[in-house]
Amino acid sequence: MATIPQAAVPGFLRRPTATQGFVGWVTTIDHKKIGALYGVTAFIFFILGGVEALLIRLQLAQPNLDVLTADRYNQLFTMHGTTMVFLVVMPMSSAFMNFLLPLQIGARDVAFPRLNALSYWVFLFGGLFLYSSLFFGGAPNQGWYGYAPLTTKLYTPGHGVDFWALSLQMLGIASLASSFNFIVTALNMRAPGMTLLRMPVFSWMTIVVSFLLITAVPPISVALFEVSFDRFFGTNFFNVAKGGDPILWQHLFWLFGHPEVYILILPAMGIVSEILPAMSGKPLFGYAVVVFSGVAIGFMGWGVWAHHMFVVGLGPAANAAFATSTMLIAVPTGVKIFNWIGTMWGGQLRFAAPAKFAIGFVAMFIIGGLSGVTHAVAPADTQQNDTYYIIAHFHYVLFGGAIFGLFGGIYYWWPKFTGKMLNEGIGTLHFWLLLIGFNLTFGPMHVVGLNGQLRRTFTYAEGTGWDTWNLVETIGAFVIAVAVLAFIYNVIITMRSRVRAPHDPWDARTLEWLTASPPPEHNFDEIPVVHARDEFWHRKYSEDESGRAVPRPDYQPQTAAVVQHAHGSGHGIHMPSPSYFPLVTALGLPIMASGLMMKDSYGYAGWGTIAVGAVVLLTGIYGWCLEPVAEE
Repeated sequence: MATIPQAAVPGFLRRPTATQGFVGWVTTIDHKKIGALYGVTAFIFFILGGVEALLIRLQLAQPNLDVLTADRYNQLFTMHGTTMVFLVVMPMSSAFMNFLLPLQIGARDVAFPRLNALSYWVFLFGGLFLYSSLFFGGAPNQGWYGYAPLTTKLYTPGHGVDFWALSLQMLGIASLASSFNFIVTALNMRAPGMTLLRMPVFSWMTIVVSFLLITAVPPISVALFEVSFDRFFGTNFFNVAKGGDPILWQHLFWLFGHPEVYILILPAMGIVSEILPAMSGKPLFGYAVVVFSGVAIGFMGWGVWAHHMFVVGLGPAANAAFATSTMLIAVPTGVKIFNWIGTMWGGQLRFAAPAKFAIGFVAMFIIGGLSGVTHAVAPADTQQNDTYYIIAHFHYVLFGGAIFGLFGGIYYWWPKFTGKMLNEGIGTLHFWLLLIGFNLTFGPMHVVGLNGQLRRTFTYAEGTGWDTWNLVETIGAFVIAVAVLAFIYNVIITMRSRVRAPHDPWDARTLEWLTASPPPEHNFDEIPVVHARDEFWHRKYSEDESGRAVPRPDYQPQTAAVVQHAHGSGHGIHMPSPSYFPLVTALGLPIMASGLMMKDSYGYAGWGTIAVGAVVLLTGIYGWCLEPVAEE
């Protein structure tokens, strides 16, 4: 590509020169910084979602309380569900994918660094747009699942549903941008010798999740467009009186929603599959089986969506088919559990914080999986439907599963992210508080659900027998809050400490630990050549005649870090330049969405705002296309 002198470029198209401070973060296209931005932003939303949950539990701690009005309660559980699914677990997983995927496959960055930055800014603006509803007439109150006809203007006037539908469409754009990027990166930028069956399991799960997203986001995007058109332009996709069909929404939503469960849990499964071998001092048991079972879960996840719809009236044939597929999908999930147990069996397991969270993940996910299999029995599911039993199952899978796995990943890779070690004692306290609080909160929900307590109701009468268990659940929720505060304290004292982490604190096995901690911008001074699965471990150890691992005398653990820091410039390695234009491009979307909501009340001002947003969007795209990408 020809060099374009900066002097010949219009001022607003010139590259930003600052790579540090605020400007450096706003313009970064470094996959590691974008991963950090995703992680911090998702954790802030985690705090917000947690506060919403605490308010919900306060309302339900005893019968007939009036901590919240019915409408405010509906807003809070809608925002809590939407936040935790779309603004916490998905982007937190994306934080790990962004940071780790290039490092694990021996690449310098993702395939499309600016597209990667765009995905983050669209995610951020989508989340902020959703939460801005709190200041403009009230948050959405129809439930995070958005069932029609509750989403029509007849039943939900105001703009709450509009904020919800438009923000989810923005978040879908962010997910698609990331997914295409990760797939191209993993398939085309692996280091020499890094075959597909030498890739770490977490990288494999990144590929599977990315394929799930690019196929699952379109159905819900279509459904959200239909909701938006019904509300803004008077169409009748879900209006029965005009020939519409509310069940269409359920099919489209759950056609996304059940693959979405695996989009949320597979990254945590990948994380646990990296932690347990390192903590057990042995290779992952049945690596190929773990990989292919993850792929199988991705495929089979498309055949189970209607088990959410057993009470809709699809008929016995459809119910039987989806009940069968729900039972079958438990098989590859169970296979993974046996592989994780097999990895720990006979190993020299170190019960450091990452191992505790990984084992907690396995235990809690087993409980969630077993309760999930009961949903395969259509008559039983008919009784469980819309009760707290469903809430219990869902949280054992996505909190006991995904959140425990993500916390394990944070403790495991924190030295790689920051060059420092989180305090082990506080980490242990965090784990036990979280485990106890989690089970106090969600374990009793199985009981009250089977005893008839309905979800989505803001109060209940005395004499139901639910009083004690609901109080226990509320106490458990506050124990979880204390656990999260312990984690925050751990992060604060760790980042203020000057003590550096060892280069390889866990005796790790995968390629990201070959480079410095934290890694330089270019990741590796020289792209590594891979000769084996668990390449980093094989560089450290050989085997004696009896098959036992013995350290290689020529490997010096600290040399890699010293060399990387000594050559921080990367020997003149050219990396893509920072850019403002992903941010500018993303900013156009919430401006256009705001104008769309203004058009009915403010007429030309709304259409003008849409036009302004379109100009901002096109300016960002135009600048992106013309921005110089070569050094002077």
